Amino acid sequence: MTNGHVNPDHTLEQHGLRDLGQVYYNLVEPALMEAAIARGEGRLGLGGAFLVSTGQFTGRSPKDKFVVRTPSVEDSIWWENNSPMTVAGFDTLRADMVNHMKGRDYFVQDLYAGADPAHRLDVRVVTELAWHGLFIRHLLRRPDRADLATFTPDWTIINCPSFKADPARHGCRTETVIALNFDAKEILIANTAYAGENKKSVFTLLNYLLPEKGVMPMHCSANHAAGDPSETAVFFGLSGTGKTTLSADPARILIGDDEHGWSDKGSFNFEGGCYAKTINLNPEAEPEIYATTHRFGTVVENMVHDPDTLVLDFDDDSLTANTRCAYPLEAISNASATGLGGHPKNIIMLTCDAFGVLPPIARLTPAQAMYHFLSGFTSKVAGTERGVTEPQPTFSTCFGAPFMPRRPEVYGKLLQEKIARHGATCWLVNTGWTGGAYGTGRRMPIKATRALLTAALDGSLSDAAFRRDPNFGFEVPVDVPGVDAALLDPRATWADASAYDAQAARLVQMFADNFGQYVPHIDADVKAAAIG
Repeated sequence: MTNGHVNPDHTLEQHGLRDLGQVYYNLVEPALMEAAIARGEGRLGLGGAFLVSTGQFTGRSPKDKFVVRTPSVEDSIWWENNSPMTVAGFDTLRADMVNHMKGRDYFVQDLYAGADPAHRLDVRVVTELAWHGLFIRHLLRRPDRADLATFTPDWTIINCPSFKADPARHGCRTETVIALNFDAKEILIANTAYAGENKKSVFTLLNYLLPEKGVMPMHCSANHAAGDPSETAVFFGLSGTGKTTLSADPARILIGDDEHGWSDKGSFNFEGGCYAKTINLNPEAEPEIYATTHRFGTVVENMVHDPDTLVLDFDDDSLTANTRCAYPLEAISNASATGLGGHPKNIIMLTCDAFGVLPPIARLTPAQAMYHFLSGFTSKVAGTERGVTEPQPTFSTCFGAPFMPRRPEVYGKLLQEKIARHGATCWLVNTGWTGGAYGTGRRMPIKATRALLTAALDGSLSDAAFRRDPNFGFEVPVDVPGVDAALLDPRATWADASAYDAQAARLVQMFADNFGQYVPHIDADVKAAAIG
């Protein structure tokens, strides 16, 4: 039985999904919450937030993600980074999943991925869990109700957590699978209730499709000056580097916190919401994000809370350190209504250096920017994972390797062309440690980071005196108003300068070892900017 608003010519029957139970099309937030609570999927929290546990999977399963190997994508997929699945394996997986779905209720959301209509992807998301429908309704962009009557999906995601894949039968790794078929224009997700798989699957699609149109897809947050979208800045960064926090500047307009495109017209958000980490969330440092955790409709994932009072414990990571909340962009008071910005004038590459080597900010040449973009460096620290006893480097190319279906150099060259054409200034910002490595030094003061970013974005930092870093070759300011000058020279913050030198040499070698894989594929100027 059909419930809700849908294009009558494009129901689930057109996808070959028949003999289902109730199908709910494009329910709004209160209806989705009512359904989720009635079905026992979670509980109502303070302020009307929806509290949910994702069960066994509290994060993505990148090793269980597959791309169907068809002739149309054979020569364009980065197969070293994307596991292949046969067409026969996918077809069998789909047939078995469709058979499993019979008689069960499903929730359908028809949504847009991309704020720029010229590059928008129309996506249908079919979910077994009502709260997954609420989640993806927040994270993508919602069509006007009148537009649903003619909505025709470009791509379809079918998410069925109760279905377990068979590795021998379906050609996957485990009972969990995320399979992308570019010919069928479908994504199948099974045996995981982690909602982030829905969002990142869409990002992967856009990362493949947009470069063919000359659009640079970016794993970054973005904002612009109040009243002036031409003053746009983007913030690349892996998890834990401050991408969401630093782009949420109350003096600027937030375009988005995670995924954007850069076209010939400017920048645009892929999403209609935010998916923020909540572990150790501070109401003083991040008041607006904190407030969303007590907002009607916000999805709060895997947060420990008092069973009686429902008070959230922001410091308890006993379920996972990857606690998160999902909410629509309009929950942030200074969010852009359009999701559009100008050509980025400043490109910020965020890293969390637990080795205590990198300065709090450095200016990069375009070639150095490509080097650091392809490197995608941050670091894990002791205690974050079992067996990690000292800082470990993490290199995730393009600041998002798990979502990159094409070779990194495709994205690197696109970004390089955009920077050259529009004259963006590039900065490397370290939000990690100073005065020593993790365990000895201290975390970079957020006040100093914000002051340096403000100076970079308003143009005043370009007028400062700079020195050339002897280890990495980039330019580092020597004096910035409001920032302790000693902080700008990481070697001077260490008690033992020789120990800093040894640590710096070690990190330089890690960069060089990692970058060797890209050398055969890059231009001479980027090779010249390589470290080590």
